[in-house]
Amino acid sequence: MSFIKSHFPYGMALLIGAVVLSAQSSSAVGPGDIQSYQAPAEPSGEKDNDRLLPQEPKGAINLRQALSLALMRNHSLRAFAWEIRAREANALQAGLLPNPEASAMIENVQGTDSYNDYNRAETTLSLSQLIELGGKRSKRAKVAKFETVLAGWDYKTARIDTFTEVTKSFIDALTAQEQLALTKKLVQLAQKALNTATVRVTAGKAPPIDQTKAKVEFSISQIRLRKARAKVTAAYKRLAELWGNARPVFEKVDGRLDMVETIPQVERLVELIGRNPEIARWDEQLDKYRAAVELERAGRIPDLTLEGGVRQLRETQDTALVMGFSIPIQIFNRNQGALREARFNLTRAREQRQATISRIRSTLAQSYQELSSGNSAAMALRDDVLPGAQLAFDTANVGYREGKFSFLEVLDAQRVLFEVKSEFIDTLSAYHKAVADVERLIAGGINLSSMNGEK
Repeated sequence: MSFIKSHFPYGMALLIGAVVLSAQSSSAVGPGDIQSYQAPAEPSGEKDNDRLLPQEPKGAINLRQALSLALMRNHSLRAFAWEIRAREANALQAGLLPNPEASAMIENVQGTDSYNDYNRAETTLSLSQLIELGGKRSKRAKVAKFETVLAGWDYKTARIDTFTEVTKSFIDALTAQEQLALTKKLVQLAQKALNTATVRVTAGKAPPIDQTKAKVEFSISQIRLRKARAKVTAAYKRLAELWGNARPVFEKVDGRLDMVETIPQVERLVELIGRNPEIARWDEQLDKYRAAVELERAGRIPDLTLEGGVRQLRETQDTALVMGFSIPIQIFNRNQGALREARFNLTRAREQRQATISRIRSTLAQSYQELSSGNSAAMALRDDVLPGAQLAFDTANVGYREGKFSFLEVLDAQRVLFEVKSEFIDTLSAYHKAVADVERLIAGGINLSSMNGEK
C-alpha cells in the first residue's frame, strides 16, 4: 500500500476558515476534506486521466473549488506524488535477492603438442550465487522503506504549502475585488458630489471653484478605478496559475473578509507545532538514519559466494561435479568509513531536528505577532474608526447641501472615509493571511474546536 493512501492523518482543520472566505459553506475546509492528486500505479495514459480532474467553474469560484483545483492540478504537487511512486519502486528493488550468475569455461585447448586440439578439453558449466550475510538485504529494504515514508512527509508538506498559497492568493483576489467595489462607490460619490456642486454653483450658492474641485476628484476616482480593475485581473491570473491555467475562466471570487474572531494565546499554539509535518517527519527521519547505521555495520560482514557446476572431461569421457565458495578477506576495507559517516549523519540529524523546532517556534512567534496586531487593528477600524469616518462624511455631505460646510470639507471627509475603508480591507486581508501563516505552522486551525482535535 502506498504512503499516499495509508500514512496521512489529514488532521489539518483549516489554513483559513471557509466560514470567513467562502460564502457557500459554514464549516471549515481542510486538506482531509478535499481530494488530492494521487499518481497512478503506472505512468502511461496520464494525459487521458486529466479529463477526469475537476474543471475550473465559470462565473464565481469559492475557496473550496480553488483548493480542489490546485490540489488536483498543481504540477509541483503532482511531482511529489510521482516521487512517492518512485520511492516505492526503489524500496521494491532494494528488497530483491541478487541474481545467480552462470558461467561456462573450456580448458586445455589450442595449446602445444597433445593439447593443440579439443581431445583433452575440459568443459565446465557452473552457477554461482551471492549470499548476503549480516541481514544486508532486509536492512537495505528497511532504509528504502523509510525513504518512501519521508517522501510521503515531503508530499504532505508540499500539500499544506499549496493549501496556504492558494488560500493567500484567494485572499489577494478577494481583497482586490473588494477594493474595486469600494472604488466604484467612490466614483459614484464623486459623481454625486460633482452633480451637487454643479447645482449649487448654477444656483449661485457656491463659487465656481467648487465645481472645478469636484471635477478633479471625479477624474482621480476614475483613474483609481482603472488601477483597481487591473489589480483584480492580475490577482485572478495569479490564483488561476496555481492550478496551471494562464487564462482564468472564473469571473469573480465568492467570499467574505469582514469576519474577525478572537485568537487563542500563543502558548496554546506553540503546543501544537508538533503537528507540523516538518517536525512530525523527524521520528521517521531519525529511524532512517539509525537503519542506515545498522546497514553500514552489516557491511563489515563479508558476503559469501557459493558456486557449483558440472565438468566434462573429453579425454576420458567422464563427468564430475565442481563446487566451491569465495569470501573477501577484510584486511583493508572493513567498511569503516561508511559506518562512521552513517553515525555522523545520525548525530547531525538530531541537531537538525532541534534546529527545525527552533526555527518553527521563532517563525510562529513572528507570525503570531502579525496576527495579533492585525486582529487588534481590524477590530479598532471596524468598531471605532470606520463608524466615525462614516458619520463625519454624512454630516459634511448634509451640511454642504444646507450651506453649513464648504465643499473642501466635504471632499476631505469623503477622502478620509475612502482611505479608512480601503485601510480596513487591507487590514482584513493581512489578518486573514496571518491566520493562514499561523495555521500553516501548526498544521491545523486556530479555532478552539480544531485545537482540541475535532475535525
